[in-house]
Amino acid sequence: MIQKVNHFQNPENLSYKSISRCRVFSCVGLCLLIWLSPEAQSSKTVPSSSPETDAFLTTNQKLLGNNIVTLAYKNDKIVYKKELEKEIGDFNARIQVPAGVASQWLVAATIMAYVDDGKISLDDKVSKYLPIFAKYMKTYITIRNCLSHTTGIQADPPGALRLLQKSKYPDLETEVNSFASKREIETNPGTEIYFSQIGPDIAARVLEVVTKKTFDRIVQDKILRPCKMHGTSFTNDNGVTSNAADGAITTANDFINFLAMILNKGIFEGKKVLSEKSVAEMETIQFAKLPVKYMPKEVEGLKTGLGCWVENGSVITSLYITGFYPYVDRNLNYAAVLVPLKPEEPKKELYTEFRQKMDAAFGK
Repeated sequence: MIQKVNHFQNPENLSYKSISRCRVFSCVGLCLLIWLSPEAQSSKTVPSSSPETDAFLTTNQKLLGNNIVTLAYKNDKIVYKKELEKEIGDFNARIQVPAGVASQWLVAATIMAYVDDGKISLDDKVSKYLPIFAKYMKTYITIRNCLSHTTGIQADPPGALRLLQKSKYPDLETEVNSFASKREIETNPGTEIYFSQIGPDIAARVLEVVTKKTFDRIVQDKILRPCKMHGTSFTNDNGVTSNAADGAITTANDFINFLAMILNKGIFEGKKVLSEKSVAEMETIQFAKLPVKYMPKEVEGLKTGLGCWVENGSVITSLYITGFYPYVDRNLNYAAVLVPLKPEEPKKELYTEFRQKMDAAFGK
């Protein structure tokens, strides 16, 4: 006969359980101590200092936008973090700001994720997915043209008028269809470089057709979620994407994660987001010998990659028209982002000096 033991009345068992509990609490306490120790914390929370960069940011705080966040990443960790605020309180690396033209870098990365999957090719004609382009005699524009400002389609008007023009579109489908039906081809695709927001929006719309999803959901699946960019979105007030080319909102914390993935050739926290080949293709100068018809003054002299710009063959960056300035330096093996809330008119010399300070501090 098997006797059932009452564990709650058995002194031996009670003693054993007490010891076991003590061991559990001891282990938990030890783990907490280890987790809280500086050496064992995530490397992302242990930034170094840079007195010269600090001084530069403080001196130029008003010109840079009063409320500023700067982050630098190197050797798998955040090596610099500076938050300056004025006029409003609590501006920090978690606050959302417009990404501006850096949105195009995210668009290109999302396209490359589908190139990796074999779903599309950079040299596919847009009309393969969007027949309206063939209908209006825009058959030869490729996805590569879209990401390198070589579509040849009449560009948006500059400044505030351009924003007003884009705001009338409820979604990417309506906007891109208007590019096909209402915009003239000013030059043959792939014959000159003319910066505009048209190409990236067309490329984003191609993905919507391929996946039958909205672009914001696509970029969430392929780039934002894998890179832990939880504060980044392309949705407008109606919950859809109507502007992929410069419509993202993001945070400093989020975008440094994206730059870390790019710096690490497609890997983020040990997981592959993009192939090394795709990252290299984004950073390859596109149509290097073409004449440049128009390029904003902030990037005059730079070469066009896919959704980004290449400087001196080793610095991969984006425009800082809105003051938002991310870059990856391949030679010095670090990445950084400068995020202002309300910048003055960006001045190229100021951003060049900023990068020089960062190079000196973290490019060793």
